[in-house]
Amino acid sequence: MTSFHSIGLKHSTTSRRTGFTLVELLVVIAIIGTLVGLLLPAVQSAREAGRQIQCKNHLKQLSLGVLSHENAIRSFPSGGWGYGWTGDPGRGTGPRQPGGWIYATLPYIEENAIYQLGSGQTGSQLTAAGATRIQTVIPSLYCPTRRSATAYTWTQPWSMVNADKTATVGRSDYAANGGSVYNQTGIPYAAPWTDHVPGSTNSGPQTLADGDTAAALAHFQKVASLANGIVSCGSSVKISQVSDGNSKTMLLAEKHVEPAHYTTGGDGGDNEAALIGMGRDNVRWSTYSDDTVMPPQRDTTGLGEQGWNAFGSAHATTFNAAYCDGSVRGLSHAIDPTIFQGVTARNDGRVVQADD
Repeated sequence: MTSFHSIGLKHSTTSRRTGFTLVELLVVIAIIGTLVGLLLPAVQSAREAGRQIQCKNHLKQLSLGVLSHENAIRSFPSGGWGYGWTGDPGRGTGPRQPGGWIYATLPYIEENAIYQLGSGQTGSQLTAAGATRIQTVIPSLYCPTRRSATAYTWTQPWSMVNADKTATVGRSDYAANGGSVYNQTGIPYAAPWTDHVPGSTNSGPQTLADGDTAAALAHFQKVASLANGIVSCGSSVKISQVSDGNSKTMLLAEKHVEPAHYTTGGDGGDNEAALIGMGRDNVRWSTYSDDTVMPPQRDTTGLGEQGWNAFGSAHATTFNAAYCDGSVRGLSHAIDPTIFQGVTARNDGRVVQADD
């Protein structure tokens, strides 16, 4: 006969433990943490690869728009008059157009409505339309690695000649190729007009009448005789003038911006708007005003004037560039400076490729 005590003993020896000990739980957590640590860089890399593709697609769209303009008008878009102006839909293309290359490209990237703002209007109606234009956000002008496609604060104390002052503006992460000889509207040749409100001849003439004078046209032609890129103030470069070869000459590329000022407007090359005339917000070079080489730079704070005028990007090792044949390539930030100068010059006889 089995006793009560023996039954209880048998039950206690055959029972099974359930749940986890603290040690086992900590081991599982450690394994999960290790796996996440291993996977996170791969996930981040995949996301950046996707952003790089999107950035290249933006440049492809813009370059096709520029080339469509050249095919229709028989010249690349003009650089416009200066950063004190936005586009004017009633003034056509070339030296008479105060707006820059991005403005001129709008009809060819399905943004004709923005291009036509102010059409047929004058006075306050025209400047109000200009304000609406420069506030407009065009998503294809933004690199997703750097910042979101939104309007950013306008911090300048002045307003453009043909646009009312606004609180925010659309910006661009892409710039046209200004060449290997540094030039702006008032650099290196003195412009023939009185300074505009911003206090620099680089802003362009004070009035439409000043921009239409024989002296202004002569000034644009004088700059054009020096410039060897695709865009300069009042420019009208033809594809036949790209004598070094369309597949060897850069058309557009990403520009350098200080990381601390992605959203503030505190970078001197990113402090106006996308849809302005000639300026370093939308044109960059491979040589600085003192003739020193200005290589592309990964976004870095503290480069000052050189950073404000240079190409570059927010990507770790490369920046994306579109060529005059419509191709888009990723170029190293460490590209040989002499080769880069050859890539940005359209007619210097140095026929080079960026991977040479």
